[in-house]
Amino acid sequence: MHVSLREAGFDPWAELAACQQERLAGGAYGATAAFVGTMRDFNEGATVQRLFLEHYPGMTERELERLATAAVDTHGLLDVLVVHRVGRVEPAEPIVLVAAWSAHRASAFAACRELMEALKSTAPFWKREETDAGDRWVERNTPG
Repeated sequence: MHVSLREAGFDPWAELAACQQERLAGGAYGATAAFVGTMRDFNEGATVQRLFLEHYPGMTERELERLATAAVDTHGLLDVLVVHRVGRVEPAEPIVLVAAWSAHRASAFAACRELMEALKSTAPFWKREETDAGDRWVERNTPG
């Protein structure tokens, strides 16, 4: 299991490949499910120029690790990867990568979705948008 917060941009496909190569034996898994969330340039009727993701250091990592551990335990996963941006994010940049490896696709799909939904609803992140109408805090998550 690997959880990482990053201020710099990242390539989700390179992260997946590196995780598989470094931490999973070839042939040990039959399924990989991955979700990549990217920054939109619109939200709630406004054009968004950039996003600032704030977090509570230490607490955020612990919560992400707790969620990842729960996914492994619940779905019998071989591994989980969570990479999440913090700080300044520009439109079209990846914000989050969630990946799950398991013997079978049903477990990988279910775990990936559940982990992403749990992350969106419980992880201590706060979003501030710079929009064409001024700065604002995002009050709620978008529907899944």
